[in-house]
Amino acid sequence: MSQRIYTLIDADGRPYRTPVPGRFGGHRRSKIYGHLDCPSALRALTRGHYHPHRVFFADEATAIGAGYRPCASCMKARYAVWKAVERGGGRSVPY
Repeated sequence: MSQRIYTLIDADGRPYRTPVPGRFGGHRRSKIYGHLDCPSALRALTRGHYHPHRVFFADEATAIGAGYRPCASCMKARYAVWKAVERGGGRSVPY
């Protein structure tokens, strides 16, 4: 039996293949990342609208490095910090 290979996105936004599954999912068009069990993403996947633009990240730092923002649904606290930074002129504050 062959080992499963996953395609993840690196901090530069480029795909790479690895035997380790991603810990976070994202939506390429909206540049949002979140937990794999995010209710909002699961609803979109069920409707068939999300799958063509779905991406995966090894960790949160990689998603942020690739220019993605936290999901407002499954990562409320991190989203609130991101939103405050955006309103404050984009000062660099870790979420």
